Amino acid sequence: MTDRRILARRFEVERPRLHAIATKLLGSSADADDAVQETWLRLERADAAGIKNLAAWLTTVVSRVSLDLLRAPRRTREHSWQVEPWADEPVAVAADPAEIIAQGDQVSIALLILLEQLSPSERIAFVLHDVFGQSFEEIATVLERSPGAARQLASRARRRVRGAEEPARPSREQGRRIVEAWLAAAQDGNIGALLSLLDDGAVLHADYGTATQLVEGADAIAEQAVLSGRLAAHSIPILIGGRPGVAAVMRGRVASVMAFDIVGDQIVRLEVLAAPQRLDALGVQEVVDASGW
Repeated sequence: MTDRRILARRFEVERPRLHAIATKLLGSSADADDAVQETWLRLERADAAGIKNLAAWLTTVVSRVSLDLLRAPRRTREHSWQVEPWADEPVAVAADPAEIIAQGDQVSIALLILLEQLSPSERIAFVLHDVFGQSFEEIATVLERSPGAARQLASRARRRVRGAEEPARPSREQGRRIVEAWLAAAQDGNIGALLSLLDDGAVLHADYGTATQLVEGADAIAEQAVLSGRLAAHSIPILIGGRPGVAAVMRGRVASVMAFDIVGDQIVRLEVLAAPQRLDALGVQEVVDASGW
């Protein structure tokens, strides 16, 4: 076995942890994949024999790569496509946003928006320390600042997150009502009803795997919804990254999923995913099968 194969094996052991770190820092699994891949490329170019602690070295590199991505101009981040059955609204309990962010592998869309309010350096310091327990000495290496400065960044980020309010979003009951009204209007070919649900400046983005599509404006989106009435007739409500959504099931197989971004009582954005490989990777079929639909 060559040294490179040994190094690759050791990297694969670390990959899940590195991906978890990058996902928390960037809020996007796709961006995390890119950050982890870049970390591997940098490891290939490095003098591996001179790395005393590979795990610490990889943590530093993936964090620095993530920091570069956070600082990149005009960078857009994808919403989460985590799919789950549509359950009843959970009982509301008081919670510390900073503690919620630290829980689990997935970060809700609302809490991602809270993280977006932080500067890249604050976000790095806060997530690495409060979520992954990195020391301020280690974080200082990533940020190329002193440990004291890293501590101040994390403290400031913590105060900002705890002092922020989660962005208002529709209740699950309201979201369900809008989704069901959308499906009914699309099946009936009711353009007027569809337009009443859409913001005038609404946009629809679709990913078909081999191609993408952008539809802008309520009129154009409503017309396309009518043309997709057959899919609407075979759709069931689901949650996608915490957002209202639907899965279209044809002949027992999930053909596509669509997520709704809703402000007030109107849909401002629709995101469609119909790329078979991505749907398989997300486990959408398993979620739908488990729902008994």
